[in-house]
Amino acid sequence: MNVEIKIDSSYTEPKILIMTASMNEELNNILNRLSEAAPPIISGYKGEKVEVLEQQDLIRIYAHAGKVFAVTDNGEYVLRLRLYELEERLKTHQFVRISNSEIINLRKVKHFDLSFTGTICVQLSNATTTYVSRRYVAKIKKILGI
Repeated sequence: MNVEIKIDSSYTEPKILIMTASMNEELNNILNRLSEAAPPIISGYKGEKVEVLEQQDLIRIYAHAGKVFAVTDNGEYVLRLRLYELEERLKTHQFVRISNSEIINLRKVKHFDLSFTGTICVQLSNATTTYVSRRYVAKIKKILGI
C-alpha cells in the first residue's frame, strides 16, 4: 500500500482520498476504523469524586452485590452503568466478557492457564486471578486462536 500525506493550509479539515482498482478486505478495515466514533466516556466514582476512566487503563470490570466496579492501576471505581451497557461502549477488539459478571481488558492479561478442566484461569497485570466461566470458554479459545 502506498500512503501519501499532503500538508495544505487551505484545507479547514482533513480530507482522505483512496485511489484503488478494487475494494478489498484491507480497505474495508481502514474504512471501518476511520468511521469509528471516539470511544464514549466512562466515568467512575471513588468516594465523593467522579473521574473519567480511560479505556486503556481499565484492567477488569465486574459486578458484585448489585454494583458494577471498574479496576485500574489507580484503584477501584463504582460505575453507574450495567455490564451490557459497558460492553457496548468498550472497544470490541480490546475487551472480552469472560462471565455473566465480568469483562476483562485483553491487553492487561499476563497469561491464560488452560490446565484447569472445563475453565480457563486468567492472571491479570495487577496480580488478580479470575476465571472464564464454562459458557465463555469457547469464545476465549477462538480469540486466542486455539
